[in-house]
Amino acid sequence: MPDYHAFMQVDVVTAVHEPYAVFLASAWDSLRRQSHAHWSWLVQIDGPSAAVAAALEACGASDDPRVTVRANGTAEGPAVTRNIALGRTAAPLVQNLDADDELEPAALDLLAAALAAHPRAGYAVGHARDLLPDGRLTTHDLPVRPGPLPRGALSAQWAAADRPYGLPVHPAGAMWRRSLLLALGGWSALHGMEDTGLLIAASAAADGVLVDAPTLRYRKHPAQRSGQTSKFSGGGGADCTGPAPRRAARQPPGVDRPVAPRSGQTDPAGCDGRGGGQRRSIPRAVAAATAAVRESTPNLA
Repeated sequence: MPDYHAFMQVDVVTAVHEPYAVFLASAWDSLRRQSHAHWSWLVQIDGPSAAVAAALEACGASDDPRVTVRANGTAEGPAVTRNIALGRTAAPLVQNLDADDELEPAALDLLAAALAAHPRAGYAVGHARDLLPDGRLTTHDLPVRPGPLPRGALSAQWAAADRPYGLPVHPAGAMWRRSLLLALGGWSALHGMEDTGLLIAASAAADGVLVDAPTLRYRKHPAQRSGQTSKFSGGGGADCTGPAPRRAARQPPGVDRPVAPRSGQTDPAGCDGRGGGQRRSIPRAVAAATAAVRESTPNLA
């Protein structure tokens, strides 16, 4: 019996902004080495495009008919940019590839085969190996067994993790059924957690499958977004609407509300833009929301 997964088209989407242009040659090389032959690469540029276009031309990607490149024209962030690329897809399977990461040579084959073998699964994911600056690859043990991932398994594991954002699998290398991606609205509008929000929502909505092999090389480097800190608060931290504590600052005439602290001062109410409350509350909020989705909707895959 033929392996029909080998003939399944996969659209690989990559959102890239100017600082990551230097990594595109490696991402492209990992695609050219794929054992799965039926793929296309949809590159979506976020912000200025000159450096990205030059990098794609230098590595030869822009000359390959399997590669299409579009630009936002504005800087919109990774979630919006991936979703714009998603709107360009047509294949039944969609693979994310971050601009600074690489796919293992058999990644598309293994993940497509897993989805073919598990028709109820809406997504497939493998192991991720850290790609260190010196070229070494390091592996990590996963807290879940390979094979089918029942609906809700990943979201429950995530909510119960001892450390914040202790995802049981790496979300950046997932392969998706396009139908599930569209049903979920694409990548989530969460600051620095776009792929995490999508994976947890997918776990609440559909079964998945874990491949017992590495499929992603996750590059570790100083410029990566996941390693950066931010003063984003997002409105999910401490309550900023209640009575504020008394301050020493003088009130302008006719103004009956307290003056906001100057830049650099800490707001005693906890609204200092550091987002600590939001970061602590996200797992609880998402866990509750995904549990509600799981109970109220059928399997979307």
